[in-house]
Amino acid sequence: MDLVRHLECFVAVAEESHFGRAAVRLGMAQPPLSQRIQRLERHLGVRLFERTSRQVTITEAGTLLLAEAREVLARSEALMATARRIRDGETGLLRAALPPDVSGETVAALLARFSGTAAGLELELHELPTAQQLERFAAHELDVGLIHHPCDVSGLELGPVLRRELGVLLPREAAAARLDEVPLASLTGYDLILFPRAGAPAVYDDLLTTCARNGYTPPAVRHAQGTSFVRGLVLSAEAVALSPRDAHGQGEGDQRQSPASGVVWRPLTGAPLALRHSVAWPGGRGDAAVAAFAEAATHALRSTAGASPDLPARPLHLRPASEYWL
Repeated sequence: MDLVRHLECFVAVAEESHFGRAAVRLGMAQPPLSQRIQRLERHLGVRLFERTSRQVTITEAGTLLLAEAREVLARSEALMATARRIRDGETGLLRAALPPDVSGETVAALLARFSGTAAGLELELHELPTAQQLERFAAHELDVGLIHHPCDVSGLELGPVLRRELGVLLPREAAAARLDEVPLASLTGYDLILFPRAGAPAVYDDLLTTCARNGYTPPAVRHAQGTSFVRGLVLSAEAVALSPRDAHGQGEGDQRQSPASGVVWRPLTGAPLALRHSVAWPGGRGDAAVAAFAEAATHALRSTAGASPDLPARPLHLRPASEYWL
């Protein structure tokens, strides 16, 4: 027996004190309604109504049960509403990831915007390079993430591709530090500090290839990710690092850091290098939760990291441009 539907019939008859009016309210014929009330009475083992040819009167037992019947119906509706929100991605747990190069300001802006638009969601945020994100997508352990291009995006859907131009972090005493813009070729002789290749192999190789094409082949490549460690290597190891402006606390109008830091950031002549990334999620998972994270991440990158829409120079298995929400 569908108890919820039978209780709806009970409440309607109790409130209307008339089978005909209750049937109209419920959108059903009167005989099936009478049959449902009888089945409910047999199921509960009590008589709910006294019936005469002229009127229907709720019994004492019916009166005692009416409040609880209404409570069951309210709880049932609440349960169904919660189920709908879970189904539509408006509540529950969202497992998300950001790469290590995203600045603290960007993370804070993303979280603030996400919490303001998806208050019913619990966000489990991880710091993971692109390769690890792809592994977790394949293992169904990640719902959405911000990945770097190029990479294998088979089975994923993507938001708009954004570009963050890379500059160079170099010792304050370096000759190139006196320039407003630094040609890559002028870095000859300096080791290069990059993130570990395993984190995003295609991006790593692409950066080195572009450096070589622009006249800079480093004697050695050193690996680091943490901001403090990168700065330490730049200061002590005759090395330079490729970095977005925002990753080292650089504002739009602030290219020259305090002399006390010993390290300066400069844009590269012609902007030949950039990090290109987009929000990604498993195909078919584009629900409200993913959409909220994607919108928050895109907004945060554009407002705090100076990211701009990118038209890729080579195919990236993207969705049609008409589906982008720039």
